[in-house]
Amino acid sequence: MRRITGKAKDETLIELQSARAADVPAVLTAFRINLHPDESSGNGSLSERAPLPGNTETDKLHPSKDTVFFRDGVRRIDFVLSYVDDKDGEKKQERRRAFEANLEKTGLELETEDKSDSKDQKTYFLKIHAPRDVLATYADVLKIKVPFKKSDIPQSQDVALEWFTQPFRLPGNIMHPEPDYFTYHFDKTKTDFFLIGDKDTFFPPSTRNRIVFYILSRCAYYKEGQKDREKTGIKRLLSNGTYTAAFPLHDCRYWKKGRNAEERYNLYKHWARFLCFYKEQPLNLIKKYYGEKIGIYFAWLGFYTEMLFLAAVVGLICFIYGVLSYDDNITSKEICDPKIGGSIMMCPLCDKNCTFWRLDSTCLSSWQSHLFDNEATVFFAMFMGIWVTLFLEFWKRRQARLEYEWDLVDFEEEQQELQTRPEFEIKCTNRRLNKITQEMEPHLPLHSRCARYCLSGATVTFWISLILACITGVIAYRLAVYASFASIIGNHGGESGIHKNKTLLVGGLITPQLATSVTASCINFVIIMILNFFYEKVAIWITDMEIPKTHLEYENRLITKMFMFQFVNYYSSCFYVAFFKGKFVGYPGNYTYMFGKWKKFRNEECDPGGCLIELTTQLLIVMAGKQLWGNIQEALLPLMRNWWSSRKGRHNPENHYSRWEQDHVLQNFSQLGLFYEYLEMVIQFGFITLFVASFPLAPLLALFNNILEIRVDAWKFTTQFRRPVASKARNIGAWQEILNSVAILSVVTNAFIMAFTSDMIPRMVYLYAYSNSTSMKGYINSSLSEYRIPIRPQNMTEDNWFRHFNTTCRYRDYRHPPGHENEYTHTMQFWHILAAKMAFIIIMEHVVFVVKFFIAWMIPDVPSDVKARIKRERYLIQEHLHNYEVEKLKLQLSASFITEPQTSETSLTPDKHEVLSECL
Repeated sequence: MRRITGKAKDETLIELQSARAADVPAVLTAFRINLHPDESSGNGSLSERAPLPGNTETDKLHPSKDTVFFRDGVRRIDFVLSYVDDKDGEKKQERRRAFEANLEKTGLELETEDKSDSKDQKTYFLKIHAPRDVLATYADVLKIKVPFKKSDIPQSQDVALEWFTQPFRLPGNIMHPEPDYFTYHFDKTKTDFFLIGDKDTFFPPSTRNRIVFYILSRCAYYKEGQKDREKTGIKRLLSNGTYTAAFPLHDCRYWKKGRNAEERYNLYKHWARFLCFYKEQPLNLIKKYYGEKIGIYFAWLGFYTEMLFLAAVVGLICFIYGVLSYDDNITSKEICDPKIGGSIMMCPLCDKNCTFWRLDSTCLSSWQSHLFDNEATVFFAMFMGIWVTLFLEFWKRRQARLEYEWDLVDFEEEQQELQTRPEFEIKCTNRRLNKITQEMEPHLPLHSRCARYCLSGATVTFWISLILACITGVIAYRLAVYASFASIIGNHGGESGIHKNKTLLVGGLITPQLATSVTASCINFVIIMILNFFYEKVAIWITDMEIPKTHLEYENRLITKMFMFQFVNYYSSCFYVAFFKGKFVGYPGNYTYMFGKWKKFRNEECDPGGCLIELTTQLLIVMAGKQLWGNIQEALLPLMRNWWSSRKGRHNPENHYSRWEQDHVLQNFSQLGLFYEYLEMVIQFGFITLFVASFPLAPLLALFNNILEIRVDAWKFTTQFRRPVASKARNIGAWQEILNSVAILSVVTNAFIMAFTSDMIPRMVYLYAYSNSTSMKGYINSSLSEYRIPIRPQNMTEDNWFRHFNTTCRYRDYRHPPGHENEYTHTMQFWHILAAKMAFIIIMEHVVFVVKFFIAWMIPDVPSDVKARIKRERYLIQEHLHNYEVEKLKLQLSASFITEPQTSETSLTPDKHEVLSECL
């Protein structure tokens, strides 16, 4: 097979100029080769090249370079490799020669574009075409499903709601770009069994580039006669710089239709634009163009966003209830009352540098806390536990339907057996007999596997311990910096700050607690980014070291490692505020200190407005900040990059740039591209489920973010990324189990938040057990304990002591007052509240879990109509295969009767019976 390069243009022209003058097509073709080599081919005779349909004579002389075909205009470009000459040119050139020679041996056809034809005058482009025989061979190997009969099952019609859903629907040719067929694994020996119309378009471009990439990943680049298993695959050639890029081509520009190619244009017009945010997604077109793996991601993201709408509405109603019941909040009225809250002197919140403060200074934060800490919060926490179950169960049904519609029902076994990673085949030098296939296959010994797993586990444990150490450091910083802020206030506040007896303000704007939280959050964010950067590389390294056998195993192991890390990284601060801050403080005169009393790091107390409002603030900052930063990275930065590149490159005519050059400048979509998209959404899922009891508006924020996220991701895939290699995936993989685990954990965390972080249970206990008027009057006084200051305490400055006229101060706890026989020990009310909290946790968990399991049992994972379709398709496959074999047998018997003379009747009968028995 002969490859054509741009260097042969002049020689071809000279040969053609000697042709007969009467051969006008040959002369015209010579001009085409000279002027536009991308529209001509060096293979075959020129007289055999027919002009493309719809092309005029002007098109032949001035064709566009924006094409996805070889120079002959017939053979489709299935893959493109690019490379440049550099200082190691000889070694790399030798690798390329060996690699390309081996590619040609597999049957692939190659064509090279010289660097003189590229925009930068440096880059060579190697175009790859897979002929029909190669596609048929590897489609048989990969067990690719192809149609054998048009589906006779009618599609369901939503007639009742058609008028309502019409504005949200897309045109039929966009939603269903292909007819519905019954499919079966391709068999090269039974080509007449399948519905093969046009042989050139029988395998769609997504299937073609998947097959070519399969070949590229397993093709060696050592010379014939040598054996070096390490020198295999395009990935190694990309990593050592032999090739700079490897990618399939987009079919056209995203803003303009191409010749007989408009899928990318349709995706951009009907899906990637933000003005289409209210429209449904063309999932079948996404699957056809990008493959099932990307299609299943957008199907999951769209379904998750749809389900968020219900949670957002209920959360908004709960928030509105908090606003409407604002004036009925007796607790906040007592705090803000100058005669009640203004007369209660509170103990200092830190040692030495903090002063006494009056309770009415927390008036604003108490009103804010009521917006999220009210009776509706309990209902919403239980509702979200049920919503999570509905989301996961209905997604299973949606996923089962997609598995059938996209021919993924039997894909799991194929993926395990056929998609063995090239790295596993290369690095595993040991071989063992497969008892099923009776063939020798690569094998990783048990001792090597155990050693690798132990090293991997130790590495993950070390990094998680490092995160916990950093979090401990941030907590210590919070404790130390609070005293520093209080010291600054004391030095600059003067007497006025003492006489006001209010919570002191930094610069008259923020409290020391808020200043501490903001600076600690910034430090925590920097630590998260730094640890993420390094751990991402470490996680990939240890996963490579484990040598997983299949791509599915590789992704699942990497997902597990990264999610464990991200879980601790993103949620640790929320867990600290929800379950640790303010819980182990002690009481005046006997405070608890972090690292012991000698360190003077007194455990942090909650904000004057309570712990729940601080958890709400923490969740809002972390969740909204992460989403905002992610959208800036995904949308704003690429837009700025596009604007800059458009200023530099759009001055030239569009057809001066070939299709492969236009795609070459786009960003590469890495193997882990979807991993980061899933990780972002699963982390968000944790925010809206694990801590949603503290912030009912979290689902609403997630809904707005996801509406934007879908269109931003669509815009990136359509305009910013090279076309990814199509790959199959039956489901969302390990993310499903992670979502299930988060859903179960969310029930526990929300129950504990309502019990120990919220003030709901103490208020209910007071209302029904301690209130004299069956109202909340007197709750504030009941929830505060009293501490007598007989002498100047060590944690108070002398100046503060002399300016303080009271002999007692109040603090948040349930302890006996001074003078009681059990002074400063917990009262019976404390134990009643603790018992009520434990009872609430048990009841809420059991109720939610019973409802969850009942719903999961009631809702089948696979819809009944999908089960019926699967059974019918399997039945038709058996029936058609049987009929096909019978017809084939008849033809064989007819041929044998014609070609072989009948010797005797008795000699024919056994043969006929033998053949028929084989058929049966």
